[in-house]
Amino acid sequence: MAVVAGADFGTLSVRVTLLDSERGRLGTASAEYPLHRRREDPDFATQSHDDQMQALAKAVRSVLQQTATRPEDVVALSLDTTGSSVIPVDAALQPLDEYMLWCDHRAHEEARQITELAHATGLEAIEWCGGVYSHEWGFAKLLYWLRHNPEKRARFATALEHCDMVAATLIGITDPQQVPRSICAMGHKWMWNPRWGGLPPQQFLSQLDPLFDGIRDKLTGLYRTSDAVAGHLSERWANQLGLPAGIPIPVGAFDAHWDAIGAGCREGDVVNVVGTSTCIIAMSRETRLVPGVCGVVPGSVHPAFTGIEAGLSATGDIFEAIARRASTDVRTLSEGLSAYNPGQTGLLRLSWDNGDRTVLVNPELGGITIGWNLLHTAKDELFAAIEGTAFHTRIILERMAEHGVPVHRVINAGGIPQNNTVLNQVYANVLGKPVLVPDGVPTSLGSGIFALVAARAFDTIEAAQEKMCLPFKIYQPEPSATALYEQLFALYRRVYFAFGSRNSEPAPMGDILATLRRTAAQARAAQPTN
Repeated sequence: MAVVAGADFGTLSVRVTLLDSERGRLGTASAEYPLHRRREDPDFATQSHDDQMQALAKAVRSVLQQTATRPEDVVALSLDTTGSSVIPVDAALQPLDEYMLWCDHRAHEEARQITELAHATGLEAIEWCGGVYSHEWGFAKLLYWLRHNPEKRARFATALEHCDMVAATLIGITDPQQVPRSICAMGHKWMWNPRWGGLPPQQFLSQLDPLFDGIRDKLTGLYRTSDAVAGHLSERWANQLGLPAGIPIPVGAFDAHWDAIGAGCREGDVVNVVGTSTCIIAMSRETRLVPGVCGVVPGSVHPAFTGIEAGLSATGDIFEAIARRASTDVRTLSEGLSAYNPGQTGLLRLSWDNGDRTVLVNPELGGITIGWNLLHTAKDELFAAIEGTAFHTRIILERMAEHGVPVHRVINAGGIPQNNTVLNQVYANVLGKPVLVPDGVPTSLGSGIFALVAARAFDTIEAAQEKMCLPFKIYQPEPSATALYEQLFALYRRVYFAFGSRNSEPAPMGDILATLRRTAAQARAAQPTN
């Protein structure tokens, strides 16, 4: 028997789960930390490293007390975090500023310049991250920070991803060259890949901006997959957390990637981690380029496979915004949605309220809803938004399948599917496949699985998954709904590429509104009468 702690750092809180190698989940506790926003700059989003570490200590102590677990029984600690969340540090690994969080979108110009120069110089790396470098990712954020903080440049030693900074802090590392760096984080957000010897060439980075002179050397470290131990818990942080000093800490990763492992992901599965946004995670034995997909990285999800990441820039955030504009909340607005038939609203809604992460990779897009009439309600829009996120997910899964990524099972993980049966059924109907949903909360299970492997309680990730992962609720596609959604998806696909592609050929769309009206009338006629 072995007890381990798995920590999951989200946007607003950290959750810590204790897992027993025999009994499974013992308990979970969470602690919040503030998200710093600015009304005058909606792209600004930062967080304090100290706030997060204090919250981690609080959550660990809370779960130990809640479960009556003896601290000395905990034999490993692992962590996953948001990303790309970037923190600049000095030569002693002390923060020079707050994390620029994954949802900090200030680096638009830097991302555009990286993309343009990469294509102009034939940089192979740009093709492996979808053809467009995102303002959400590491190099763009670091360049923005260097340009806007001239008074701090002299003290800048390196920049770390969230997961690597937390691990280094817990271990007590103070030398940037000794920091274990997550291949998951650096591969998906910093263009690291063994195909071209790691990071992009220094010549490219210096040509981008002289502020990047020497930056490749500053981003050195021990690049590792998550089956490697990053180090061991220091005395200082053992005292802070109430855990034994010296327990192993594996190399960390992004939350969505380990959420996929915690949800039971195996080769041939696609996991939709549906929360404020959606991360779509798959893994394959082969490493193949998938155009428009934001990351294809060997060893990133599971050390033995190539990890593929895609996603929607907003999902739950869209639902929240619709409810907020109606002066209510999503739970209240969702009441009665189970009675809706596919397509009955006559609305076609694209999920671009926060731009397009995949497959267009275009941050300049905005939300579009087609088919409004004078009687439509916020509830109608919410249902259309659920359908729209399902359609967008299908666009992505079809792109993966076209380029050799197997899609046999679809798993809906993350917080929203646990509480939204309507969403799960719509996804099954739109995708035309059974949708599996963990029967319970899988958050931080993936982190715990890697801790169990680090503690040698299990020999493989698969063995730990077999014991720890939850059973599934299964939502089967309904034939009549699937047939109707085939028609609507054809409309969605046309609108998606016509409005979203900068250089698309004009597509005839004069029939779309009429088709939506016809479909809505048929769906309403099919409803049972009281």
